[in-house]
Amino acid sequence: MDNQIGENDNGNEANDILRFSINGIYFNMILVEHGSFTMGATSEREGVCSDEMPAHKVTLTKNYYMGETQVTQALWEAIMGGNPSKFKGKERPVECVNWYDCQEFVKKLNRRLHSQLHGKSFRLPTEAEWEFAARGGNKSCGYQFSGSDDLDEVACYSDNEDDETCDVASFEPNELKIYDMNGNVYEWCLDRCGIYKRSAQRDPKGPLSGSYRVLRGGSWYFDSIMEYRLSYRGGGKPDEILDTNGFRLTLSE
Repeated sequence: MDNQIGENDNGNEANDILRFSINGIYFNMILVEHGSFTMGATSEREGVCSDEMPAHKVTLTKNYYMGETQVTQALWEAIMGGNPSKFKGKERPVECVNWYDCQEFVKKLNRRLHSQLHGKSFRLPTEAEWEFAARGGNKSCGYQFSGSDDLDEVACYSDNEDDETCDVASFEPNELKIYDMNGNVYEWCLDRCGIYKRSAQRDPKGPLSGSYRVLRGGSWYFDSIMEYRLSYRGGGKPDEILDTNGFRLTLSE
């Protein structure tokens, strides 16, 4: 039986963590409170790419929820009935899914849990929502990576694993208690790829046209720490299927 639990085992307030299950597969959504941050390459960082500039102020005006982990193969199977992943494991992130596959998953998940969502719906995060959550939201400590200045503490990547994905939540979480926002798999975002504007932005959703969709966070594949910095931007064709690419859910009104 599908159900939603508004309080976790440690007694957190109901609006801090939302827990859902599908056929006994549980997943948590973590509250990210609205706020402002500097998006892009901040001045103290080195080795930045041109598409990370200019750094600019972004204000997110509404609260939203971000998946505590990347979507697992177990959850994917519960909704889609199959598993496209190369590196099999129920608690590993699903990969070998393209942007369109993610949209189909989200549509089916929303239909399945419609009666429990109370006007909210699941979707992919915008690039700004992803970066704000990865930086720790309003609890940010200003780390270079998501939750630490030491990548080995927070990320499954080629220097500390055997060139494949890991079970989700195998490393330390960030300030919001969200896991794996660096490494394991790149995460598809809603936005099309585009250049940043210098002016301050409110709830940006990216350009209206373009052939590529944003991917964030790095993956198991790379050994250069440059690609795990919080401002690093990746992209791919929306029909592209790679064993480095997966996704994470966002829930909002």
